[in-house]
Amino acid sequence: MKAPLPDPTARHPIILPDGTPHAGTVHLSQCPRPVQFEVGDYTYASDFDPPDTPEGWATRLAPYLFAFSKETLRIGRFCQIAHGVRFITASANHATTGISTFPFQVFDTARDSTIAPDTRDTVIGHDVWLGYGAIVLPGAQIGNGVIVGAGAVVRGTVPDYAIVTGNPAAIVKMRFSAAQIDMLNDVAWWHWPTEKIARHITLIEQGDVAALARAVNPN
Repeated sequence: MKAPLPDPTARHPIILPDGTPHAGTVHLSQCPRPVQFEVGDYTYASDFDPPDTPEGWATRLAPYLFAFSKETLRIGRFCQIAHGVRFITASANHATTGISTFPFQVFDTARDSTIAPDTRDTVIGHDVWLGYGAIVLPGAQIGNGVIVGAGAVVRGTVPDYAIVTGNPAAIVKMRFSAAQIDMLNDVAWWHWPTEKIARHITLIEQGDVAALARAVNPN
């Protein structure tokens, strides 16, 4: 039986009824991107106006992640990235310790313009859903299983399995109890082999955390 999972090596994981791939959805791991842009298998991005080239996906999602950037954008496995999401990485920031924030050195070829005022990494956990138009700011640390609401502006640390909305994004609800979250992070289904995930799809889709834990750790 074919596993009910997309092929993680396929650039376009959604196949339309006529047999053609849906150009507006891509596995980011299969798109060219800077070395500072790390992304896990099965993580996809969707856009109603997709870039003209595979390289365009990384540029659109993280427009300030340059070849000379000191920071890293790290996105886990099985994340879902909606239209309009942007990762504003640390290279977007200007120095704020002086009198002016104007980046004079950028325009002066005689000076070292690679000095970065901000080098914080941006880290997105596994199985994170980033809703329509969400903006993730430099240095954000978003935990596993987080839901980021449409239009939210995220900064700082978001704990595992929180739901955040608004600007600035704030926690409106935790998806599971603390004990259940510990259990889910221990199970870490996103790291399982494809065949194991396929066998437990129904439990993963449902909300019974204990049942999933029992299925994989019966003792």
